[in-house]
Amino acid sequence: MTVTATPAVSPADIERAAERIATHVRRTPIIEIPGHTLGIDATLVFKLEYLQVTGAFKARGAVHYVATQEVAPAGVVAASGGNHGAAVAYAAREFGHDAHIFVPTTANPSKVERLLALGATVHSIGVTYGDARDAAAEHLVEHGGTSIEAFDDPVVMAGAGTVARELDLDAQAGGGLDAMMLAVGGGGLAGGAAAWCGSRLQIVGCETAGTASYAAAVEAGQPVTVPVSGVAADHLGARRIGDVPWAALSAADALSVVVSDEDVLEAQSRLWRLMRVVVEPGVAAPFAALLTGRWTPEPGSRIGVVLCGANVVMPAVGRSGS
Repeated sequence: MTVTATPAVSPADIERAAERIATHVRRTPIIEIPGHTLGIDATLVFKLEYLQVTGAFKARGAVHYVATQEVAPAGVVAASGGNHGAAVAYAAREFGHDAHIFVPTTANPSKVERLLALGATVHSIGVTYGDARDAAAEHLVEHGGTSIEAFDDPVVMAGAGTVARELDLDAQAGGGLDAMMLAVGGGGLAGGAAAWCGSRLQIVGCETAGTASYAAAVEAGQPVTVPVSGVAADHLGARRIGDVPWAALSAADALSVVVSDEDVLEAQSRLWRLMRVVVEPGVAAPFAALLTGRWTPEPGSRIGVVLCGANVVMPAVGRSGS
C-alpha cells in the first residue's frame, strides 16, 4: 500500500480529544463473545458504540469540533438527515449554538423528527442529498456559519478515534487485542482507529461492494471516486474516502475487506439473534467479514469488533399503553 501523507492525527491528539468530549458523550461498553460458538477460532470483543448519544459514533467527532474550534455567530451547518446531521445538531445544542441541518424532502420523517428534537432548524429542500448539500452551501454564503465535515477533518477524526482508544484500553483487562475491525464509509472511524493503534494492532476496514471507497483507494494507491449503491448506501455511502483518513489507514497498512449486501443482512440478523442488537446493515460489515471467512483471524486471537451505529427506523411500539 502506498503511503500518501503523514497522518494528521496522533495518539496524543486522540488522548486530548477524549478529555475534551468526556462530559458530553458516553463511554460505551464492550462485551466478549467466545468465537467458537460461531465457528470462529477467536474471542470477539464487541464495542457497543451504537449506545452512543444520537445512536452512532459521529457524536464524538462533532462534539470535539464544536468544543475546540471557533463557531461563527450564525451557528453550525450540515447537510445530512442521518448520523452526521444528528451529531452536529447534538453538539450545537450542548454548546449553545444554532444548528441548520439541510435534508431532502425525501428524508425519513422519523429522522427529521429526531433533528427537531435536538433543537436544529431543519431545511427540507430538493429530492436528493446532493440538492441538500447545494442548499447548505448557498446558506453558508448568504448567512454565514460554520460547516462541520463528516469525516475528512483531523479534528473530527481525532474525536472518532476515541472509539478505538476506549476499546483498546477496556479490552486490556481480558488480555488486550490482536486486531480491530471497523466499518468504513468516509473513513473517519477507521482512520481514527488507525491513528490510535498505528502498527500495534491490525486494522481491518470493512465495506459492502456497493460502498467500497476504501477498497478502491487501496487498489488505485490513492482515494478515487466510486459509485454508491445497496443496503448500506445511506450510512456508508461516501463516494470517496477522505484524504485525512486515507493517510492514517495507509500508514497503518490497514486491510480492506469487502462483503456483499446479503452478507451484511445475514450478519445484522445474527447480531439480533446473538445479542439482541439492532444495527444498521453496513455497521454489521465487520461481523459479516468474520462470518463469511472473508477475513480469518489468527487462531486463539482476540478481535475487537466495533458496532458503530444503530439508527434504524423501528415501528412504533408501546403506544397503546399495554
